[in-house]
Amino acid sequence: MPHLLRTAAALLTFSLSLAAAQTAPLNVGIALDTGGKNDRSFNQAAWSGAQKAAKEFGVKVSLFSPTESAQGVTSRGAEPLAKAGANLVIGVGFANKDSIEEAARNHSQAKFAVVDDLPTGANTVGLRFREQEGSFMVGYIAGKTSSTGIVGFVGGQDVPLIHKFEAGFAAGVKFICPNCKVIAAYTGKTPAAWNDPATAGKLATSMQKRGADIIFAAAGGSGAGVVAQVNAAQCLKASALPKGVTFGSDLFAKVPKSAAYQKSCAGDARPTFFIGVDSNQNYLGDDDHNPATLNHGLTSMVKRVDNVVYSLIRDVVQKQPWRTGDQSYGLENGGVGYALDSYNRALISPQLEGLLTKVQRLIVFRSISVPVK
Repeated sequence: MPHLLRTAAALLTFSLSLAAAQTAPLNVGIALDTGGKNDRSFNQAAWSGAQKAAKEFGVKVSLFSPTESAQGVTSRGAEPLAKAGANLVIGVGFANKDSIEEAARNHSQAKFAVVDDLPTGANTVGLRFREQEGSFMVGYIAGKTSSTGIVGFVGGQDVPLIHKFEAGFAAGVKFICPNCKVIAAYTGKTPAAWNDPATAGKLATSMQKRGADIIFAAAGGSGAGVVAQVNAAQCLKASALPKGVTFGSDLFAKVPKSAAYQKSCAGDARPTFFIGVDSNQNYLGDDDHNPATLNHGLTSMVKRVDNVVYSLIRDVVQKQPWRTGDQSYGLENGGVGYALDSYNRALISPQLEGLLTKVQRLIVFRSISVPVK
């Protein structure tokens, strides 16, 4: 009898343990890239998607920010998060690929993903975007909108991924404005380039001196430097334009301007704009906190990392089949696009919006081939 009781107790303990395991919430680990979760860009988009999943599905979300020193990044989060019990670890950014692959080998029962790269392993997936398509769209807007015919591109780390942004942007500009000029520069060649707004601001200043009235920043946290410079300068004046550069249009003459703009940009001048990236950064151009006046955020190339992270967590929660390998997101499935909201509604005319719809269809159906470098 004691033996039977012990057996029954053991079976009951096992059943309770199994039930607890089946009902335990998913533990999700987010291994951030440099710049922090509030970088108003890439990391923040991933964090936003994870927070939405946590609210809707009750999953537990843990964050790990990479450790940095003067010599560069010294620690990444995939292994620490997996050791702490994460069932799903998502590495934000291609720099997390190696650490994700190593952790995936060490923790075969967990699932791993990398945003922006393709890891190896049966328990891994790559969440990659066709950034060049979204960049083409905002390049088209810039080429159609520029008053000088000169626009700028400020990239973060000089790597192939950001070359896709530059190539798509330049192609979009040239598609609508063959004679327009695109000036491109990068903040650096190491991961520190993602968090160097001072250098990005200096690059933006240099581009404006050369006549660039619109600058697309694909530079992570460094993009804040471009935003700050555009908001500070607010306009280009005819008297300060370099030799050979003239104003060709005044598309926003009737858009109400802030008092500060009217004071500093009196006379023959045209407004300056930035184009944001990853998250919708349009609101950052509202320098006077009044959406009714001219906004200096022309648009943003949105990369829906938030939606992709949310969808991956949802699928794991709902026990959908795990799809290893490459998952690609572009214009056709809502992975990238351009931002239109109350802040830039006065800047994107209905006519331009109609043209953008046609251009998007041409890209989706491959009538326009967008370059990646």
